[in-house]
Amino acid sequence: MTVETSASPEQVREALLDFSPQRPERWPGITPSFYEVYEVGETTAEIREGTKLPGLGGFWARERYDWSSPDTVRWEVVESNFCAPGSYVSATLHPREGGGTRVELRWDRTGTSRMGKFMGKLVRATKGKPVADSFAKGLKKLET
Repeated sequence: MTVETSASPEQVREALLDFSPQRPERWPGITPSFYEVYEVGETTAEIREGTKLPGLGGFWARERYDWSSPDTVRWEVVESNFCAPGSYVSATLHPREGGGTRVELRWDRTGTSRMGKFMGKLVRATKGKPVADSFAKGLKKLET
């Protein structure tokens, strides 16, 4: 999936790596009650984040973020109530000519629960639209 924003690659990277209490405000897909920071290092962090969906309940994952590559941030599942450990999402940031950023998202999640498997099929069938839309909402906040 690809999402574009007028925000600079530095702004996008900073938002992805903001593990402050304001993170759920920056990224609308994160429900504050599921958000917890365990450890933040120089190029890695371990946090829990998730979302509650009306009528479907809550989905959370404890994830290890890695930003050791200068243009990519990757978050891999350590433990989750909906997908397998080792599942991941990555965002590779490319500067756009004239300003802004093209974000290439790679979503590789393996559902383990009934709802996780359903959500995985939905994401694949829509070519990632729910993931890209959620990410775009967070990026929109950077543009204002």
